[in-house]
Amino acid sequence: MVGKVLGIKDLEQFSSRRSSVYVDPECDKFFELPLFIAASSNDITTKCQCFQFSPGKEPALRSYTEIQQLLQQGKKRDVKNILRENSWPINSPIRSQLWPMLCGQHQTKEHMLDGFYWEMVHQVFGTTELSEKPIMLPAFVDATHCLPYHLTSTGRAVADRIVNVLGYDCPDITYSPVLYPITSILLHFMSEEEAYVCLAGLVGSKEKVFINQTKLQHEVTWKTVMQIAKKHTKSATSYFQRICPGLKLERVFMDWCWWILAGLPFQHLVRIMDCYFHEGIKVLYRVALVILNLFHKECQSNNEWSPDNIKNDIGNALIKFCKKIPVSPAKLLHAAFSIRGLSTQYISRIFIKTEMLLKSRSVLTSGSKQLIKSRSSDNLPTSQSQVNIQMMSHTLTIRELFTLWSWLPVRITMYQPVLLYTTEEHGCSLTTFYVRVEQHEPTLLMIKTCNNEVFGAYCSSRWFERNVKDDKGQRQAYFGTGETFLFSLYPERAKYPWVGIEGDKDLGHSSELFMAADSKMITIGGGEGQAIWMDENIRFGKTDSCKTFNNPPLCPSGDFEIRVLEVYGFVGI
Repeated sequence: MVGKVLGIKDLEQFSSRRSSVYVDPECDKFFELPLFIAASSNDITTKCQCFQFSPGKEPALRSYTEIQQLLQQGKKRDVKNILRENSWPINSPIRSQLWPMLCGQHQTKEHMLDGFYWEMVHQVFGTTELSEKPIMLPAFVDATHCLPYHLTSTGRAVADRIVNVLGYDCPDITYSPVLYPITSILLHFMSEEEAYVCLAGLVGSKEKVFINQTKLQHEVTWKTVMQIAKKHTKSATSYFQRICPGLKLERVFMDWCWWILAGLPFQHLVRIMDCYFHEGIKVLYRVALVILNLFHKECQSNNEWSPDNIKNDIGNALIKFCKKIPVSPAKLLHAAFSIRGLSTQYISRIFIKTEMLLKSRSVLTSGSKQLIKSRSSDNLPTSQSQVNIQMMSHTLTIRELFTLWSWLPVRITMYQPVLLYTTEEHGCSLTTFYVRVEQHEPTLLMIKTCNNEVFGAYCSSRWFERNVKDDKGQRQAYFGTGETFLFSLYPERAKYPWVGIEGDKDLGHSSELFMAADSKMITIGGGEGQAIWMDENIRFGKTDSCKTFNNPPLCPSGDFEIRVLEVYGFVGI
């Protein structure tokens, strides 16, 4: 039966009857028992990494059932601590259940039902039989880093098939070099279908980042690691620059993920994955910093890593060092999670700053720091603005873009728009929304509902102002200015400006309720109703008429489910 979980007795029995076709003969002498294998009549994994298995008294480790109960109770922090502290043996069958459960908590696709994967396989290949001919890999795969981790030829063919189906189901993936290695790791502990479902969960995660899926994300990630390293491993980065004056650190950090995935022994990698499948890519950030510090220490005490030996290729030397890293998996993770000042919020800010910098460069003229200005007297978007929004937006057509642009304040149309936040890429979290958006002024907020209605608001003030306190130390409930306005683009096209723009002197307080926000919701417009209200998960919202803008509900039903939320800022303001 595919994906059967093997216990110790099963392993002892399987050891004597497994097919030598699927076992690396060089590994046999290192094991009394085979490593955990996803068993079937056509086993797809070998025993992975050749290292001595030392039987003995095992420490009291937490069970799958205990972790499952904690997750069901929403105690994710407790689960995090357990995953960090429990060093299950590499041949423990717990991962056959644990990893699918951890990855499954990030799953957002409702159609991931039993049998879905095999239907997709048949749709892509015309059969569910595994072809003996090589399968052409998707363009997003880095052919130089298709790490098999001792998978057999059948196992590699299965990995090829999984990434092909994933590419077919997720056409937005354009560059993802780590996807194949993670597929190979998963196949050591579960069936083909389970591995696919796990990957789909990681790729589709909205709350946390696991796998980069575009070249922009890939570049932002390694530059983020470099910026963090300059602060948290200052001695190491300074040392490398000192011994190689002409070396650009970028060349070293471009390969940061391969220090881990291509360098570390398999037993280290498996323990890292235990935490990674729950916490996300920040685990890899931490491990990379520890590797840098350990390598720096070895360079000062071990002639093998002397400046003369490594200065011509520090990147390759780092990977070689990782292959015989002088600490155990437990010590490596302990050091990684002992790094202080490396919070998720801090990492997010570095990531966003780097991303904004890269995106900003794309809208600057070559050789000049001047913004491309609109020269149209008709208040139309520049061709560059049209290209930018069409590349970034999941909601706007060209016609809708021209309509919206004509409603913006003239001074704003002189600047290039930049996508600050989208649920498609950054997840459905109000916390992430604030991290990415709150310091920008103005912002353009656009909502596309599950019924395809498109509407939004031009927000004149920073969302950070929700934290500003008055003279009495009280946070102000509402903020913003009369430049704020609402709009609807589909099915109706209309702009709803502030009612006070016409100079009515008898307006009350209820006509100046522009923007409000806290940790649980955001609101635009108030007074006998809220024009736009969204919950903390950015999934559901309400719209009603309000006194501030004298608008009708922006969608017929009043209640709506959000398909996409996009927030734009403007470069150079």
